[in-house]
Amino acid sequence: MMKSILLRTLCALTLLTEWSAAQVSVVGGLSYDRDARAGETYEGSFIVKNDSREPQETKIYQRDYSFSADGRNFYGEPGSMPRSNAGWIAFSPSYIVIPPNGSVTVTYQVRVPRDSSTVRLTGSYWSMVMVEAIPPGSPESSIRRGDSTSLGLLQTVRYAVQIATHIANTGTRAVRFLDAKLIRQESGERVLQVDIENTGDRWMRPDFHVELFNANGESRGKITGARFRIYPGTSVRQSIPLSDVPAGTYKALVVVDAGGEDVFGAQYTLQF
Repeated sequence: MMKSILLRTLCALTLLTEWSAAQVSVVGGLSYDRDARAGETYEGSFIVKNDSREPQETKIYQRDYSFSADGRNFYGEPGSMPRSNAGWIAFSPSYIVIPPNGSVTVTYQVRVPRDSSTVRLTGSYWSMVMVEAIPPGSPESSIRRGDSTSLGLLQTVRYAVQIATHIANTGTRAVRFLDAKLIRQESGERVLQVDIENTGDRWMRPDFHVELFNANGESRGKITGARFRIYPGTSVRQSIPLSDVPAGTYKALVVVDAGGEDVFGAQYTLQF
């Protein structure tokens, strides 16, 4: 969900010097969108920063990306997903040593394919450029910092830079409401949980709200949800707190507003 992302993974025990993975970061936003036409080429860049007083190694590579409302994320090989633009992207460099307290600019070029007699580009295409710090002392590292090492858990931090290409003036937005239910969280809070899928072929980052109406048809007001990035074929989960709403029976109007005429709604009956 379209959203900005920081991925953390724990690796196996290994020999390493004292090191903090958070010393390397990506400056600015983690999502880059561009409207382009078939056959067009465009360029962009982002900055990788070293916040430490030691040189830091970083590797840069590609992954496809998708996600679902149940919280699962999928990181496929580049070009493995139907709407991947990974094969359109060339970037440089793929390995960098960032000087102490310095930064390095990573540039990328996107070559959008031309339409052919069999393939016509429509809507949105996306993938990720991954920025991963290389811990000193790890097998991948080429930097040696003396003989002092220690045994411990190695934490690797990866930043995911989303690069999305939207074919200009093409594609439609559509929504499917997958599920809606009242749940009681461990904290005791009552929540309306709504899962939404983008069934169109163009991305959206819609406004979301729920308006409750009592048995007399009177509005109890609107409750606003989060604005998530939703690519075609992906889904997100909205969780709307209702603990402050008095017990009763309500009609809940759920609205997904992607702008212009792209407004979608569903109605549910809630009783608590």
